[in-house]
Amino acid sequence: MLALGLCVGENVNGPKVGDLAPDFVLPDHDGKQRRLSDYRGERVVVYFYPKADTPG
Repeated sequence: MLALGLCVGENVNGPKVGDLAPDFVLPDHDGKQRRLSDYRGERVVVYFYPKADTPG
């Protein structure tokens, strides 16, 4: 829905440059849950990729 909102030009309230990122949890490549806040003060790169044998 966010992408749709951006396509039709609706105003989307999201983070601004300089804002702290909201905390979230994602599984790592081993399936272990990782929380963004566990890395506070460190540089973090979040890399998204399609799961094997899925479109995208």
